[in-house]
Amino acid sequence: MLRVEQLSKSFGGKKKHDPRKQVLQQLDLHVQDGEFVALIGPSGSGKTTLFQMIGGLQLPDTGHIYIDGQKVTGERGHIAYMPQQAALLPWLTITGNIELSLSIAKVNPQQSKQLAREWLERIGLDSYATAYPHMLSGGMQQRVSFLRALLTPQKLMLLDEPFGALDALTRLEMQQWLLSIWETNRRSVLLVTHSIDEALLLADRIIVLSNAPATVLEEIIVPFARPRTKELWTAPEFNRLKDWIYQLLHHKEKELVAID
Repeated sequence: MLRVEQLSKSFGGKKKHDPRKQVLQQLDLHVQDGEFVALIGPSGSGKTTLFQMIGGLQLPDTGHIYIDGQKVTGERGHIAYMPQQAALLPWLTITGNIELSLSIAKVNPQQSKQLAREWLERIGLDSYATAYPHMLSGGMQQRVSFLRALLTPQKLMLLDEPFGALDALTRLEMQQWLLSIWETNRRSVLLVTHSIDEALLLADRIIVLSNAPATVLEEIIVPFARPRTKELWTAPEFNRLKDWIYQLLHHKEKELVAID
């Protein structure tokens, strides 16, 4: 599905003679068809820059990006994207926001209306179909944002800390909701998150990045069977993995304690 090969990116300093800052350095990663992969790393480790390059908004200095075996480096329109904020257009209704997204993805108007109607009912928001974004809670707005990404024809979804702005209880509810929707669709997902708990709850595999210039410190296959529930958080293996990832993210030239 997605293959990133030897991707590097640097930026110039604010002043003319400032040295360039290396953000990504020969980064390799992949996402299989139907796989849910979480990307976790320190702030400033280049996660957003990586997403922008996968989406074709920025060009790498070196390296290439492939989707379904085709090189798409610098090309747009190959991914569905869910940002940190819902970014719904305030002058359109909830249905209108969904239909506009589908129209941009070249879905015909009749099918767009049908999909919007069917899916708003499936996610329990059919009573808000004619409401405007400001009339919905933050969690409801994020459901609509995820639905826009889910209904576009692109098979790869990039989720950029989609629940980071929500309160803890709403975030937990949204994680469970996202899992239930994803389980029935199994789209390929690359998720950026700062939450180790969230990565372990949602992902099949976790890629841990170093500080900038970002390289892959470790790839962890999450061993928990699906479907997953919040009770997983009390499992001993969950907490051992959580501690290991924490050590990876905070290592300071000291030997990491291996998990038994």
